Amino acid sequence: MSDIPEGLHYTPEHEYVRDADEERVVLIGITDYAQGELGDIVYIELPSPGDQFAHMEPFGTVEAVKTVSELYSPAAGEIVEVNEALDADPALVNSDPYGEGWMIKLRLDPSAQLDELLSADQYRSIIGESDDG
Repeated sequence: MSDIPEGLHYTPEHEYVRDADEERVVLIGITDYAQGELGDIVYIELPSPGDQFAHMEPFGTVEAVKTVSELYSPAAGEIVEVNEALDADPALVNSDPYGEGWMIKLRLDPSAQLDELLSADQYRSIIGESDDG
């Protein structure tokens, strides 16, 4: 069973959004479910700080042993930081997707809304898991 923390926002494409310590800045990564489906991650291509993305625009790719998958921006905004630790150790996404395995920090556009994203319960239903164990 996948770890799907409460209090985060999720996309149907398996990204999560977590509030960062700055106003209108969020951390984005892929969910525990997604990393489990991908398998061992060997390479991650991420954008540069200053790059801007529209809602659900691809912002990078994650390469696992058997497949490559696009990463989608859950909201419109500007990249303010990229997790450079993933260059040396992309497997952090496998071992700690919600912690050390985060991918980008995004400063949300003024019009960006997170309300349209999924709650933990809604995401669980999409991936076919329930929280009742």
